[in-house]
Amino acid sequence: MRFFERLEARSRAVDSLVCVGLDPDFRKHRVEDVAAFNTAIVEATAEFAACFKPNIAFYEQWGIPGLHALEQTLKAIPAGIPVICDAKRGDMGNTAEAYARALFESWGFDCATVNGYQGSDAIAPFLAYPEKAVFVLCRTSNPGAREFQEQRLENGRLLYQQVALTATSWSPNVGLVVGATAPAELADVRRLVPGTPLLVPGVGAQGGKPDDVVRAAGYAPGLMVVNASRSILYAGEGAGFANAAGAAARQLRDELRAAAATSP
Repeated sequence: MRFFERLEARSRAVDSLVCVGLDPDFRKHRVEDVAAFNTAIVEATAEFAACFKPNIAFYEQWGIPGLHALEQTLKAIPAGIPVICDAKRGDMGNTAEAYARALFESWGFDCATVNGYQGSDAIAPFLAYPEKAVFVLCRTSNPGAREFQEQRLENGRLLYQQVALTATSWSPNVGLVVGATAPAELADVRRLVPGTPLLVPGVGAQGGKPDDVVRAAGYAPGLMVVNASRSILYAGEGAGFANAAGAAARQLRDELRAAAATSP
């Protein structure tokens, strides 16, 4: 099965659009404790998760010990739950090939986030793996996104609109990253490419709202996952941290379901 087929199957099986971000805070952990922390989070949230998404930077920040923690974290994720590597890789030629080989062969991720700024040849090495997929950055959730992504082109489109249309023409294994903090733009992307899977970060700590996401992009397993990291990982402290994370993941799943039930 291709990645997006597996993602849809998992999402339907648990009736959830929740993507749990595994991004350990450098200020809260010793590196030797990260794998155990993540394992507890995975065990507590797996029943509510359509997928997991470690951001590789949060492991690289500790050097080799952090990568060992990532290795142990991946072993803790149950088989059958898709795993996205949030790496935002983007380069050309043999460098892009090396990035793709690292993420898909050495690490064994199912999918990766990539930066399409350099065009299709920078993404082609990732698309050479037919069972894998990519989410191309389109309209991101950070405040500075407007500085480039909403520039108007000569053809009248905004840059993020052109990214949505062009990147999705490269392969059926391309999805788009569109932030929950920009619901109008999220709705616009869904209108432009209605059948494209979306990875929607920015719910929770960044201020995105589940209701806004569902109103903008609908509720369709396989066509969207909604990521939350800090608001799930650090929902509680002390001995009950994992139970609190599980409750936060369940709450997000339920809020997205409820929004779908009331959305026109």
